[in-house]
Amino acid sequence: MKKLFSIIALAASAFFVSAQDADTLREESPKKWTITGITGLNVSQTSLVNWSAGGENTVAANAYFNISALYRQNKHSWENTLSAELGATYTQAQKWAKSVDKLDFASKYGYKIAPAWDFGILGDFKTQFLKGYKTPGDKQYISRLFAPAYLVLAAGLDYKPNEHFSVFISPLTGKMTIVNDDFLSNAGAFGVTAGKKFRFEAGAYLKTAYTKEILKNVTLMSKLDLFTAYNRSFGNIDVNWENVIGLKVNEYIMANIHTNLIYDDDIKQLDAGGNVIGGPRVQFKEMIGVGLSYKF
Repeated sequence: MKKLFSIIALAASAFFVSAQDADTLREESPKKWTITGITGLNVSQTSLVNWSAGGENTVAANAYFNISALYRQNKHSWENTLSAELGATYTQAQKWAKSVDKLDFASKYGYKIAPAWDFGILGDFKTQFLKGYKTPGDKQYISRLFAPAYLVLAAGLDYKPNEHFSVFISPLTGKMTIVNDDFLSNAGAFGVTAGKKFRFEAGAYLKTAYTKEILKNVTLMSKLDLFTAYNRSFGNIDVNWENVIGLKVNEYIMANIHTNLIYDDDIKQLDAGGNVIGGPRVQFKEMIGVGLSYKF
């Protein structure tokens, strides 16, 4: 009997030790997937009653959702990001008008070939949710869902010296412009040939990304996309530069400053009838907001 108890005790001890070792291995094994995100709502309101200096009652709201999923195993990595934002402003004179509208999805696969270098394949898709108008009150829209939409497919080298900064360089890039709307397509909007809904360009592409807490509770996120086509317009560079400075007040309140600069050599100015009235211009958007946010 004593021998039986001894055998049982020894077996139980071995099982307990092996279970502890398995738990330790599970804890020490790196996670293959890392998922992070942030969502929030910024709201501002102005109300005037008998205000001698004049003015107008306004309400502005902006909702956003950003999520990132990163997979790492051995020399392989796969990064996916989804960014969606929609906002509107209300005034007594113009009622509701869209102020911001964005839907971006990007996916990048990397295979490590050197300590700071990956061979990468990238896909980037951009469009918007709702119809857009040149000025509030216009009846004719100048943009809508999938008009335009941009798809970039690229293969090249990805330089990542640290976790904060990366530069993706591709001499083999295809850029597709989609205008899935009869009126805008017939007007030749966004660089497509009049009557066509699709345009393909082959060219060179560079994408940089930087994210870091530059001061305590202050984070800077900057993304810059540059593209030039291998045709007679080679050297004319399309630019999309986005910057966000986030100031964390507490766990649920955040203030942010958001700027976006765009230059596209193919986007001409159109009048209400769809006729070209001017060449491309620098586009710039700036927003300052304070509101609720939640990180996960």
